[in-house]
Amino acid sequence: MLKVLAFGASNSRQSINKQLATYAAEQFAGSEINVLDLNDFEMPIYSIDRERENGIPDQAHSFQALIAASDLIIISFAEHNGSYTAAFKNLLDWTSRIGQKIWAGKPMFLLSTSPGKRGGMGVLEVAAKKAGYMGGEVVAQFSLPSFMASFQAEEGIVVPNLATAFQEQVNIVRGFLA
Repeated sequence: MLKVLAFGASNSRQSINKQLATYAAEQFAGSEINVLDLNDFEMPIYSIDRERENGIPDQAHSFQALIAASDLIIISFAEHNGSYTAAFKNLLDWTSRIGQKIWAGKPMFLLSTSPGKRGGMGVLEVAAKKAGYMGGEVVAQFSLPSFMASFQAEEGIVVPNLATAFQEQVNIVRGFLA
């Protein structure tokens, strides 16, 4: 059975990126789906001094174990000032101290969304480029603009051309995993 690990790279309790990541994971029917909440991985801000004094927090080891146990990683990125959220960047920083190739060669479906018209495309571009350096294999990407107008919890993506574009990316991932 396919093991899907999905999360929104945001610590917002009402994260629209977590909603999109969950929706994407649900497209892989019959899979074991594990949707993470980044708030479960909150750690002190990374510094070499903290690492030397206290070691790497258990949350980073837990996150790494979840990656290792997955067959597909789905992440939807929130964009803060053109880049990752501080919460995600901190998790990345701590986990990379265990091993720089944190994505462990896993296939990745990368997403982004925002209330705005660009849909977090800036962070998605950064994330796709960095994922390869950190041991991930980006199989597909999708940015959903204007989340509030484009997505309904009960229906998913409601703008026809965006729904079609999303489904094309899902099909690319399915083909890769086949």
